[in-house]
Amino acid sequence: MAKLYTFRTDTSLSCLSQHKFRHPSNKRFLKPSSSPCLLNSGSLKVSCSIREKENIAENERITPIVTGLRVDDEIGEKPGDGIEKLGLENLNWPPWKNVPQRYKLIGTTSLAFVICNMDKVNLSIAIIPMSHQFGWSSSVAGLVQSSFFWGYALSQLPGGWLSKIFGGRIVLQFGVLAWSLATALVPVVAGFMPGLVFTRILVGIGEGVSPSAATDLIARLIPLEERSRAVSFVFGGLSVGSVLGLLLAPPLIESFGWESVFYMFGLFGIVWFLGFQFVAEDQPSVNSAPLSKSQPNPKPKSWETSMEEFGGSLNVPWKSFFQSKAVWAMTYAHFCGSWGHYCCLSWLPTYFSEELNLNLTEAAWVSVLPPLASVVVTSFASQFADNLISNGVETTVVRKICQTIAFLSPATCMILTSVDLGLPPWEVVGILTAGLALSSFALSGLYCTHQDISPEYASILLGITNTVGAVPGIVGVALTGYLLDTTHSWSMSLFAPSIFFYLTGTIVWLALASSKPQTFKKID
Repeated sequence: MAKLYTFRTDTSLSCLSQHKFRHPSNKRFLKPSSSPCLLNSGSLKVSCSIREKENIAENERITPIVTGLRVDDEIGEKPGDGIEKLGLENLNWPPWKNVPQRYKLIGTTSLAFVICNMDKVNLSIAIIPMSHQFGWSSSVAGLVQSSFFWGYALSQLPGGWLSKIFGGRIVLQFGVLAWSLATALVPVVAGFMPGLVFTRILVGIGEGVSPSAATDLIARLIPLEERSRAVSFVFGGLSVGSVLGLLLAPPLIESFGWESVFYMFGLFGIVWFLGFQFVAEDQPSVNSAPLSKSQPNPKPKSWETSMEEFGGSLNVPWKSFFQSKAVWAMTYAHFCGSWGHYCCLSWLPTYFSEELNLNLTEAAWVSVLPPLASVVVTSFASQFADNLISNGVETTVVRKICQTIAFLSPATCMILTSVDLGLPPWEVVGILTAGLALSSFALSGLYCTHQDISPEYASILLGITNTVGAVPGIVGVALTGYLLDTTHSWSMSLFAPSIFFYLTGTIVWLALASSKPQTFKKID
């Protein structure tokens, strides 16, 4: 069937077949047609035979404009043009196809943190039937729970360093795989104390690299005016994980035994690792425009690039770090916040069970309330902080306000709980829930400061502060069990030390903290 080609020209042509047209990109010519030609008001319609079309296709892939002539043709179509003409390009599959790559990574990172805390809190519930089965005292139970933090503390600095070299994406996925496999091994070695402690250390190592990896991702992807929300969304996954872990663990234990918790939660992490491969390999789509021109969509580091950075990353300006008052303020604030958080995370289910006389399921349900309330507070706190910064409030002032709320709120509520006011159990639960939920303001305070002062070294700075912040998990959790055995007082063993660190942390933070960008240079 013949094709009609339309040529528009500004010049008057007597017959198209008498002219040869030079292609602008090279010096080939379009063959003249021997077919009749028709002139109509500056537009020429040429009827070409199929044979002529094939000759043209062989010699030249006609471009849309040829020496001022507009050519409406279908020759030289790109592969896939037919699909586009059928409208199949409008099929949004998979559903996240057009989602910016940064959002995909932030979303999956938050999901990893959900699984992270599920594997962290599962032992705080399972420790009750495990203690009964193996005859553990409170001191031994505290030792078992604190062993997680040995690995957690050891992996902080290596996690930050590896994230800077290879990128947080790679470090995160292998961290999830490591702690998930170790979680699934807990029931196998539970009767052998060294083996149990070792697996919990491995869980700690896997989870320990995750905060630095996430911090590296956020520092690379998210602009300052959105950072509070990104940090809150990612680290808020910890609260969601606590809620899900505390809700799922009791029915699993009662139906299938305490071993099922570790098998099931370990499987979740392995499934996440497999699914993350598709997100990590997915390149940003054409429509995935970044929110900020200064924040382009991230590109994965090649192995060669990572190895080139390896040598340079050995020269970390450690001395310059510790000459900064802001770094010292972050480090001590992290220690103080972690003392209250880890001790309550590990011992509140036992406190509710023994002090308030609740059974396992009731204690777990009540323990859900603080992290559940934290999810709500986190979303409010992040919007609050970002709005202040967007309205011109100095970043340092915003971080100080948020962190002060995060420290003084739980301290006040613990003081009320420790004093014998004759409060009924549900009021005690309500007070502790409010205090611990408001401590989530730290996600818009301390946890944003690492990226604020140095995006380049944010992962390493978090590695430093989180290493110190893991010490309360080792010392505080075990010490709480020891004090409980010796004093038989929850006020003295759990609440008094936390109150002390919350108050002193507030003083240091207000005196020394800063979010002003700093240039850390290696000092000989």
